[in-house]
Amino acid sequence: VDGTLYVVATPIGNLADLTFRAETTLKAVNLIAAEDTRTSRKLLMHYNIDTPLIAYHDNNEINQAKQLVKKLKNGDSIAIISDAGTPGISDPGYRIVNLARKENIEVITIPGPSAVTAALSISGIPTDHFYFEGFLPPKKGRKTRFELLESLPATVVIF
Repeated sequence: VDGTLYVVATPIGNLADLTFRAETTLKAVNLIAAEDTRTSRKLLMHYNIDTPLIAYHDNNEINQAKQLVKKLKNGDSIAIISDAGTPGISDPGYRIVNLARKENIEVITIPGPSAVTAALSISGIPTDHFYFEGFLPPKKGRKTRFELLESLPATVVIF
């Protein structure tokens, strides 16, 4: 029986914002794949979570996703976490989700804090239509990108 991949949202600035479901999941899985193990270790220590932790970041994501899917195929359950927020949203994560789905491995989201919705909720501007840009390109191309975003008939969220 294949394991399950859990995409777990983590606090975006206050450790107390970890959901009970996220804490329970992180304690129950066989392995946690973290964007930065140093950052994640602080969170795990705060909640007395002693699940094994490995690095899963931009520099090793392609190779690590393949290795983690092998573990999932062998029945391990794995949680993926980012430094803050939800994996795959302007952070590593989509590759392992894509690969797991191709292998018919169950993927479950454990929702939680979101910088996008937090910012929108206190912005005082219309939120019925919004566009999430994520991170802007480096200096080259930034002005062109701003011009394009300016033309959108919606509120724009940029990291």
